Amino acid sequence: MCPFDLHIPEPSARPGDQPDFSHLVIPPPGAVPRPDPDAGASSEIFRQTAHGVIRVLDDQGHAVGPWVPDITPDQLRHGLRAMMLTRTFEDRMFRSHRQGKTSFFMKSTGEEAIGAAQSMVLGPRDMCFPTYRVLSWLTARGYPLTDLVNQIFSNEKDPLKGRQLPILYSARDYGFYSLSGNLGSRFGHAVGWAMASAYRKDDSLALAYIGEGSTAEGDFHEALTFASVYHAPVILCVTNNQWAISSYAGIAGADEATFAAKAAGYGLPGLRVDGNDFLAVWAATEWAVARARANLGATLIEFFTYRVAAHSTSDDPTRYRPAEEALNWPLGDPIQRLKAHLSSLGEWDEARHVQCEAELTETVRSAAKTGEAVGTLGKSKPPVSEMFEGVFESPDWRVREQRGELGV
Repeated sequence: MCPFDLHIPEPSARPGDQPDFSHLVIPPPGAVPRPDPDAGASSEIFRQTAHGVIRVLDDQGHAVGPWVPDITPDQLRHGLRAMMLTRTFEDRMFRSHRQGKTSFFMKSTGEEAIGAAQSMVLGPRDMCFPTYRVLSWLTARGYPLTDLVNQIFSNEKDPLKGRQLPILYSARDYGFYSLSGNLGSRFGHAVGWAMASAYRKDDSLALAYIGEGSTAEGDFHEALTFASVYHAPVILCVTNNQWAISSYAGIAGADEATFAAKAAGYGLPGLRVDGNDFLAVWAATEWAVARARANLGATLIEFFTYRVAAHSTSDDPTRYRPAEEALNWPLGDPIQRLKAHLSSLGEWDEARHVQCEAELTETVRSAAKTGEAVGTLGKSKPPVSEMFEGVFESPDWRVREQRGELGV
């Protein structure tokens, strides 16, 4: 009798190795069929949508196949600008951290298409339960950059009054629920919010994100159970960017099945989508919205993408993956791909792109300078007297007593 061997998943390459994505099976654009939004979750077609990769843009920037959405050039330009603004802003804030102006920062480089496209598809009364890599949701909706800067610097004008980490944004008026560093909780919160919407006979739906690493937590499975049982109007998105800090996706089960395929066990439709393809993200989101608004319940979407930057300013990815791995990701850069598509339509060119980059750089520089004038880390703080504002409906007696002791 042979002894058992414990299987420990390993990535295809480690530091010093050549990046290797040859094991990935990525169908050509347009190859995955598009089911009707009212198709039964047990339909055979969902095996293709969950195990393939829904793609729209080809290598020449042309939109092909059954998932091509109806988008105007103005909408495409708006999405491109939001992605470019996100990347420019995050690069500036990353440098600010290195200069000691903030305590912590995280970037979403390579994942900008997801938040930007989905924020444009959902309505103003719908609610997003985000992770820390969907800043493009806010830039696409025009959230003031100065407010972001003030929060990141935790200064006197921080709209959250210093109660959150620098990148855990909150913007209710922009459909952006308070962000939590406990990523698994996003799904449960969103499902509960969506169930409440249905219970009230409202018409607002919820959308939530978690990373692929968080699918190994109980929150993921509990949320899918409730979403399925109660037909909650919610879109549940797994951002599979290949790395949960330093743990590669196989630790969460990516080598055994796609994350979209997990939907079948809960009687839900699963879509696996090229997360670097703005049009594919848009189309899949529109499909899930149509299904939810028809009162047919939840959809699980896996966005297949790559985390280009470090996990955070506290992380060095060259310690656990090849330094050049990001450059070899087979699905490219979402900004360059949407730029190529607009150019193929005659709606964009290099000169306009350069001009847009310059304008956004100046916009970000101005916002950063405005925030720095208020104060950076430790040099300006929200008033202590406001610490509990917005926490209690009426001040607790202990709060009143402490304010009296402080003379505020």
